[in-house]
Amino acid sequence: MTATATATAPRTTAAATTRRSWGPRRLGKWGISLVGLVVAAIWAFPVYWMVLSAFTPNAYLRATTPSFLPTHATISSFRTLLGAGSGFWTALRMSLSITLTTVVLVLVFAFLGALAISRFRFRGRKAFVLAVLFIQMLPAEGLFIAQYKMLSSAGLLNNVIGVSVLYTAAVIPFTIWMLRGFVAGVPAELEEAAMVDGLSRSQAFIRITLPLLAPGLVASGVYAFLQAWNEFTIALVALPAQSSQTLPLWLRGFMAASASRGVDWAQVMAASSLIALPVIIFFLFVQGRMTSGLVSGAVKG
Repeated sequence: MTATATATAPRTTAAATTRRSWGPRRLGKWGISLVGLVVAAIWAFPVYWMVLSAFTPNAYLRATTPSFLPTHATISSFRTLLGAGSGFWTALRMSLSITLTTVVLVLVFAFLGALAISRFRFRGRKAFVLAVLFIQMLPAEGLFIAQYKMLSSAGLLNNVIGVSVLYTAAVIPFTIWMLRGFVAGVPAELEEAAMVDGLSRSQAFIRITLPLLAPGLVASGVYAFLQAWNEFTIALVALPAQSSQTLPLWLRGFMAASASRGVDWAQVMAASSLIALPVIIFFLFVQGRMTSGLVSGAVKG
C-alpha cells in the first residue's frame, strides 16, 4: 500500500505542476499575446497590401478574386515611375530639400525656445508659453490666404525657403513642448559643477548638457521630418507650379493623370511605396536614439 502511494505521488505532483503552468495567469498571458498578434497583423496588412499591389500587374489587381501572395510579381510599375518622364526625381529633390531645411530650422529654434522656457525666468515668459499653446490651436486652413499673400509679396512662391518657413512655423510649437521636457530633466547643477572645474558656461553646455539632450533632439527631429515629408495642404498653396511639386503633390497629380485613362493602381501603389521608403530608411537610422529619447522625455517631463 505504501509502495502504491509512493508511485502515485510523482504522477500527482507532475499533474499539479502542469495545471499550475497552464493556470489562469498563463492562459491570460497567451490570450493577450494572441490579441496583440491579431492587432499587429491588422495594422500591418494595409502596408503589406500596398507593397504587394506595387509588384502586381494592374490586370490582376482588377480581378474579382484577390490574391494575397505575390504570384505574378513584376517591377514594371517601378520601372515606369523611375523613368525620366514621370517627374518622380524632381519631386523627390524638392521634398528632400524642403524637409531637411525644415528639420534644421525647427531643431535650432525649438531648442532655443525650450531652453528659454525651462532655464530662464524673464518678463513675458508666461505670455510666451500661452502664445505657443494658442498657435497650436489655430487651424491651418484659416492661414492659407495670409500665407499665400505673404509668400507672393516676398517672391517666395515655388521656393524651398518659403515653404520651409511655413513648415517650420507649423511644426515648431509642438516641438518646443517636446524639447521642454528634455531640457527641464537635465539639472542645471551639472553645468555649474563643470564651471567650477574651469569650463566656461558655453563649454559646460556643449560638453555636458548637449550630449544629454541628444535623444530629445533626435526624437524631435523625427517628428519634424515626418510632418514636413507628408505635409500636403500648405504645399498645395505655396507650390502652385507643377515643376516645384513635393512628392505628396506629385502623387495627387499622378493619380489625376491616371484617372483620365483608368487608374493604374499598381503604379499608384508603387509610387506610395517609393514615398514611404525614405521615411523607413530614416527611421531605421535613428530608431535607437528616438526610442530612448521618447522614454526619457516621458520620465523627465
